[in-house]
Amino acid sequence: MRDWYWLRHGPTHAKAMIGWTDLPADLGDKPALARLAAALPDAAPVISSDLIRAVTTADAVQGGRARLPSLPGLREIHFGDWEGLTHAEAEARDPETIYAFWDAPGPVAAPGGESWDAFAARVNAAVARIEAQVPAGPVIVVAHFGAILTQVQRALDLGPREAFAHKIDPLSLTHLRFGPGGAEAVCINHRP
Repeated sequence: MRDWYWLRHGPTHAKAMIGWTDLPADLGDKPALARLAAALPDAAPVISSDLIRAVTTADAVQGGRARLPSLPGLREIHFGDWEGLTHAEAEARDPETIYAFWDAPGPVAAPGGESWDAFAARVNAAVARIEAQVPAGPVIVVAHFGAILTQVQRALDLGPREAFAHKIDPLSLTHLRFGPGGAEAVCINHRP
């Protein structure tokens, strides 16, 4: 059995699609970071996406835990030509594509970006790499909204649209457990 503690990075306050855009996180809420760090298992290693907002959030909750190298495979979905655009701006450019991208996620990709299916496969490959690197015990992963949803989708055996129905707030904890008997969501979007 493996317990995965997925943390969403601190807020960026961006009002645009910033999948691979490397914006910093606002880590000014020290009490929230302390509560989050205290809710995590002491012996679990910490790993993060390589984007600065995830790296610095991981640094803030690491404490005395071991740190594994950051993985690009844990990045947020790549919005391609929509990076840095608001939803309204992307809709003005590509109304049919953006509607399909959000309403029927799966094979539809942003122009020059990733589809949900390609994104989920990338994150699942990163998770498999972590599984091979850390042979036993819990793991703490600091990542992004979409990356966490791919794992909720996997744990609960959901379609992409059903996974999107879950809220994942900045500085929230999603605890998923995978074992020989199946998977369960211990908590989703918990704010300790």
